[in-house]
Order: sequence, then C-alpha cells, then structure tokens
Amino acid sequence: MSVIPVHETAVARYFEAWNAEGADARAEAVAAAWSEGGSYTDPLADVAGHEGIAAVIAAAREQFEHLPGVAFRQTGTVDAHHDIARFTWELVSTADGSAPVAGSDVISLAEDGRIRTVHGFLDRIPAA
Repeated sequence: MSVIPVHETAVARYFEAWNAEGADARAEAVAAAWSEGGSYTDPLADVAGHEGIAAVIAAAREQFEHLPGVAFRQTGTVDAHHDIARFTWELVSTADGSAPVAGSDVISLAEDGRIRTVHGFLDRIPAA
C-alpha cells in the first residue's frame, strides 16, 4: 500500500511525543500529535485526553530511566489506508543499542491529521 503523507506526518509526531524530554515539551508534543479527546490503549493503559496520554508516556519512560539515552524509534515502514495506519517500533538504548521493548501500533486519524486513537500491542517486554 502507498502511504499518504498525512500518515507519515502523524507517525513522526507520535514518536516526537514519545521521545520528548520534560513535562512541558511532552505536553506540547502530545497536543501536536493527538486530537482533543484523543486516546491511547495498550495492554497496560487505557487513557483519553492530552494529560492522560502524556502521563502514560512519562510513566513508560520512567520505567526505563535506568538505561542511558533511551529512545522510541520506528522499525519498518508505515502501512496505511483511509484514516488508519499501522507501524512497528522499539525502545532502544542509545548507549548499547539494546532494544528491550518492541511493539506495533494501529492509529486512526482525525480530520486535521492528528491522531484520534492508538491501539498498541507489546511484542517484546522485559521479564518482571
């Protein structure tokens, strides 16, 4: 499938939000990526609204703050049609290249090109 630029832009903004450092930058990035009332659902979270989404991102990043320089990055290409896109990702330590977490997400877009919903799947997580 060919990807419409709006999908690639939405996915890029998604990763900007997940990689934003600090509460203010994260809040700004979440607002740029998600529509008002947008939602995020994965096996560990089910939230709506910018504040809830920013809190989930902050909590996820805090779980891995013991790893130096972690970043979420897209793996593979975006597959999209209509207002829906799917993509894979991993959380990578920039210090050693390890990727302890990986997953895939399906997003739907609002008319303004921001994310309306995220349905996330965790494909690899560290043992508890």
